[in-house]
Amino acid sequence: MQGALVTDKLKDGQESEAKKTPQPTEPLVKVIAFIATLGGLLFGYDTGVIAGALLFMKHDLHLTSVTTGMVTSFLILGSAIGAICAGRVADRFGRKKIILVMALIFMLGSLGCALAPNVVLMIIFRFILGLAVGGAAAIVPIYIAEIVPSNRRWQFVTLQELMIVSGQLIAYTSNAAINEVWGGETTWRWMLGVACVPAVILWVGMLFLPDTPRWYAMHGRYREARDVLERTRKAGKVEKELSEIRSSMSSKSEKHSRRQKTISVWMKRLVALGIGVAMLQQLSGVNTIMFYAPTMLQATGLSTNASLMATIANGVISVIMTFVGIMLLSRFGRRPLLLTGQIGCTCTLLAIGLVTWLMPETVNGHPDAVRSYLVLGGMLIFLCFQQGALSPVTWLLLSEMFPMRIRGMANGVSVFAMQMTNFSIAFMFPIMLESIGLTWSFFTFAAIGVAGGIFAVIFAPETQGKTLEQIEKHFKKHLQDDPAPEQAGV
Repeated sequence: MQGALVTDKLKDGQESEAKKTPQPTEPLVKVIAFIATLGGLLFGYDTGVIAGALLFMKHDLHLTSVTTGMVTSFLILGSAIGAICAGRVADRFGRKKIILVMALIFMLGSLGCALAPNVVLMIIFRFILGLAVGGAAAIVPIYIAEIVPSNRRWQFVTLQELMIVSGQLIAYTSNAAINEVWGGETTWRWMLGVACVPAVILWVGMLFLPDTPRWYAMHGRYREARDVLERTRKAGKVEKELSEIRSSMSSKSEKHSRRQKTISVWMKRLVALGIGVAMLQQLSGVNTIMFYAPTMLQATGLSTNASLMATIANGVISVIMTFVGIMLLSRFGRRPLLLTGQIGCTCTLLAIGLVTWLMPETVNGHPDAVRSYLVLGGMLIFLCFQQGALSPVTWLLLSEMFPMRIRGMANGVSVFAMQMTNFSIAFMFPIMLESIGLTWSFFTFAAIGVAGGIFAVIFAPETQGKTLEQIEKHFKKHLQDDPAPEQAGV
């Protein structure tokens, strides 16, 4: 039976978030969300800045196609390790402490990359910077999901995705501006060093914020949990939510699992689903466009300056469409947007491949500008589906679908799988571009997208309109009842 069964079960008795009476959001919640998602801004900047920096770094550090892939992808390799380590440690020591550590690593990694005298040290510091990127990706959405009111969770968690694409836009814009003002082979050092500024703000800001009520409750610190709820909820909501949290922590089976330090079968099935959802986002090939857009546009015949300026359009569209995606989530839910995003991305990749295949590279001995701008247009359409649907849903699902006891670990494992997929693609893409060309690279990702679409149709869940405790109770019930995960859509 298809994943629609899980969707139907979870929708039973579900009240649409869009139809609920809006719950006032306490000012502290907004401050918490803004400061915490600076981790997402740094994530976006550090992944996006390399797109322009590579154009200058390749000459200064004498990069080959292999070392280009390593400089780009070792940040992602580091982020995979950072995600799985931070996820496990955050369940023990707290979400806030891990974010503080990540802010310090962001500062160290950014300075190291900016000052690196050779390609070996550049790769090492990109890896260190990746540890912070992965830790932020795994922990920030959980921190926000556990601390904001349930009916505003979709809005504040997806703010993380908005900050990621905003960071990428800032990176693309600053790359072009720095090149325009200080154009030269060493401008890439300024491009990479700018990230220190938001890292300092994140560290200072997090010093004054609390940890989440659910983490306090998981460690028996109910007084502190109540205090956080009183500061982030209206008075009438505190007792009900604290009661739900206590109830989820007092289950006999969960107490047994905690004593034995084992993970129940239903939790393992849920983690497997989370890994699939996380990998789905990266298998679309989105980061080949975010990392290598200038390189690809140069390959179609655009100049260096034109490629840098055109890449800004990718950042603008990503920010605009993330706003659109946040609004659509409240109306249509998680599963429909996930399916729409996956299908749209796959069709667009196929269309870009056809453009590069069927249109000539040169006209009268000159690069065909029409072909170049059609490829750019295809990238922008792709990002409409990716950032307006697929990416926001992915981060939201990962922040809310796992039970409290393993939320940090499970999200860390899922983001690890996401980033290892990202690493493999980022490392291989320059080699693919050199060996099989732009056309067949896009066709390859389109074929992978078809397989991803089949997975989404069969397994994608729906979690709209439920508190974290209600989602946990639902999955626990139905994954224990169903003997085979494929029959329950998980």
